[in-house]
Amino acid sequence: MIKRELYLNRLRPFFHKDIVKVLTGLRRSGKSVLLQQIQQALREEGDDPASMLYYNFEDMRNLPFCQASALYEDIMEKLDGKQRAVLFFDEIQEVEGWERVVNSLRVSHGADIYVTGSNAHLLSGELATLLAGRYVAFPVYPFSFREFCLAYPDRSRAECWQSYLLHGGMPFLTHLPDDDATVYQYLQDIYRSVVLKDIVQRHAIRDVDLLERIVRYAAANIGHTFSAASIARYLKSERRSASTDTIMNYLQACTESFLLYRIPRQDLVGKKILSINEKYYLADHGIRQVVYGRNQQDIDQTLENIVCMELLRRGYHVTVGKAGDREIDFVCEQPGKRFYVQVTYLLASPETVEREFGAYRPIRDNYPKYVVSMDPIDFSRDGIIHKNIMDFLCMDSYVM
Repeated sequence: MIKRELYLNRLRPFFHKDIVKVLTGLRRSGKSVLLQQIQQALREEGDDPASMLYYNFEDMRNLPFCQASALYEDIMEKLDGKQRAVLFFDEIQEVEGWERVVNSLRVSHGADIYVTGSNAHLLSGELATLLAGRYVAFPVYPFSFREFCLAYPDRSRAECWQSYLLHGGMPFLTHLPDDDATVYQYLQDIYRSVVLKDIVQRHAIRDVDLLERIVRYAAANIGHTFSAASIARYLKSERRSASTDTIMNYLQACTESFLLYRIPRQDLVGKKILSINEKYYLADHGIRQVVYGRNQQDIDQTLENIVCMELLRRGYHVTVGKAGDREIDFVCEQPGKRFYVQVTYLLASPETVEREFGAYRPIRDNYPKYVVSMDPIDFSRDGIIHKNIMDFLCMDSYVM
């Protein structure tokens, strides 16, 4: 089991605090295992295992507790007067009215509560009303490249990279044979599960074929700006029709299920967020191989997807930068921190070097500026840092 220290370090300041810890993310991205690691960390800090209750609502044995009143009664019976309880609820969105159960346990029993869910709707609606200021969200992503390497201590970093580049970082892949057919079947099952359970059922989508065409279009255009209108034109060429409102609703459903991540554009000169032609990235680039294929042929797009998800994983607010007629792939910000990233396959020609390094020319600040590629040779120049992508993904910090 790979210990997910990145998340545990973020969670530790909230252990034993009167605040609900909400772990969200794509199905099978490792939330359940992270809950187990939280339990272990709490035991190491002295918590009594007898005070811990764990419910996985994808387990049929817990089906009777998928109603709020039944769940509450079962918890009260199991606690049996215990003064302190630590509660773990996995895939809590399966419980109707779960927000009131969690709030009641927090208020009346002072419970230390951890929940996971595979839909962003978890953080809206009644939860936001009942727990305003009393919950904190932690997005959980598939394995980073560094975590993936830890799962294969007997392989070289280069060997790990070849597998990661094609198959992605869904955690359970590290327990499967590393052959294309096995991996493809597993990733396809994840994709079907996300589409059918987290998108189609939850949003009552009737036209599944239209949804899958839109997802396929987004996967094909990773790293390219596009709009609902451009998707509508594509669908028309495929002899399908859909309004821009429907397309936007379907894309929103995909982002709420954490299948896609929407990255807005920022005008670096005008200092404003642009509302048109955003970019979309997949939660895991291995799923692109299932949905669209061509991960190795479209390697520049695959690399950009990998870097984008690494930046989000590390907690940065990420936008696409526009500076005049130039575009910066990623503008990354945290309080008091900022840096820029350009991603390309290889700096194989003077024209490519000029395009990637020259994109920074209109930007006159002193924040770190990176160009990331597969090149093993250091092309750094004019204060702009060039990094091989494996080195970049394994860096401890991007802002020194």
